Amino acid sequence: MIQPPNTNNETDGRSDHIFERIVTDINTKGYSINQAALPSALGNKLAQYLNTISGDDFDHAGIGRDLEVKRDELVRGDEICWITGESDAGKDWLHWIAEMQLYINRGLFLGLFSFESHFSHYATGDFYRRHYDAFKGQANRVLSMVVYLNSDWTQEDGGELVLYTNSNDVEGITVTPSFGTVVVFLSEDFPHEVLTTHRDRYSIAGWFRINSSTNDRADPPS
Repeated sequence: MIQPPNTNNETDGRSDHIFERIVTDINTKGYSINQAALPSALGNKLAQYLNTISGDDFDHAGIGRDLEVKRDELVRGDEICWITGESDAGKDWLHWIAEMQLYINRGLFLGLFSFESHFSHYATGDFYRRHYDAFKGQANRVLSMVVYLNSDWTQEDGGELVLYTNSNDVEGITVTPSFGTVVVFLSEDFPHEVLTTHRDRYSIAGWFRINSSTNDRADPPS
């Protein structure tokens, strides 16, 4: 059971100041880490909706894309449930994302075309080894995004995101998966991993994409 925090934060309503911070950070360093940035009303709604989702609606996550996806528990152990606009929470989430996408496109001219996202559940003992979300010139994911939905997270709970600034970085930037924290980074530039978690850990992972459709291939696929 996910218990959202009983607090309101300043990001309720319009989130232009958060979007502007993301644009500035991406422009200057390629990543943006923002604590308590998710509007509290939206965060609470998403957390409440998560409590209604059956475990059968989650699938074991794989590595790779499309027909090449395969499961490898030595690489990652989480479960995922894709977010659509069928629920009120999903609609509100995608509306907030659409506002962010518009703001980023205006500020950075990235040509972001679409967005996909899913809930992620890491059970005790789960992790995700160091990886890239996209490889140079081989994918159309431009920006990666993670939003956390965990209340009262402590250092002993583990499950931190470690964002590495380049392929040679061995220390990285550690991010505690606390409720409402929003992380955005360039998909091709930042390897990252999720350390082993010691309690149930919930988040949303998402990707802003460009349109790479061709005459014989639609992207994203329908």
